[in-house]
This record gives sequence, C-alpha cells and structure tokens, in this order.
Amino acid sequence: QVQLAESGGGLVQAGGSLRLSCTASRRTVTTAAMGWFRQAPGKEREFVASMSWNDGRIAYGDSVKGRFTISRDNTKNTMYLQMNSLKPEDTAVYYCAAGPFASDSMLHAYWGQGTQVTVSL
Repeated sequence: QVQLAESGGGLVQAGGSLRLSCTASRRTVTTAAMGWFRQAPGKEREFVASMSWNDGRIAYGDSVKGRFTISRDNTKNTMYLQMNSLKPEDTAVYYCAAGPFASDSMLHAYWGQGTQVTVSL
C-alpha cells in the first residue's frame, strides 16, 4: 500500500499562484511516477501533470502548459505542483496519484484525498 498526503490548496485571485505538495509513504515498482489530476463539478477528471521519480520525465495537460510546473524531491518522496497565472477555470479538486508515467487516471492505483483549489475573479 502507498499512502499519499496532499497539501497546499486554497482560495486565490485570478492571476495568482499556489503550490501543491504530495508526499508518498513509499515508492514501489508500480509507482514509478506521480501525477496530478483535477476534477471540477460536473466534469470528468482531467490530467494535469506527471513526473517520473527516477529519470524526471515530465508531461503536462494542454490546458496548463506554460503555467504549471511539476517538480520532485526524491529525498522526501514529495512531488510539487507550482501553479502560476491561475484562471477561474482552474478551479477544481486536485488529486495526486501514484502509478506509471501516464496521463490515464485509470492506470493509477493510489490516490491522495484531494485538495480544493478555488480561483476567483
């Protein structure tokens, strides 16, 4: 089992920034990467970003490219999502997930509890 603990959500004005953190209790062969996903009310879960632990491969969803940055601290088993130039449409519950380096949420076996990000006008 892998437990994920998220932090860092909140309320911010449009154009502002937030940083999310997700710490994994351990890493395994099947959790080679950590991804961030988000889900807004009435919408499907959306891929945000993913990063592999060992080689640092990175992928971003189209809607966040150029604004969000994923990074890692292997010594702390922690991934970060720096979100800049936030827009109201970024409002959602953000989840971190451990699994393969992939954008498909169905491939991720372990999920954090979710943290609310609200961007106001």
